[in-house]
Amino acid sequence: MALEARIRELGSRHQSLEQAIQDELSRPAADDIRLKELKRQKLKLKEEMEALRERIH
Repeated sequence: MALEARIRELGSRHQSLEQAIQDELSRPAADDIRLKELKRQKLKLKEEMEALRERIH
């Protein structure tokens, strides 16, 4: 189903953002603005995945 494929794609992007957040946090001088943007993007993806899951069920 196309929705399931989209959810998997978003999940993959969500994991990539999580890794980018962890990478940024491991830097000696983490960029707070970049962290905020990465977290905002990650939350947006999570919300989109949840909305798609609700459409499936």
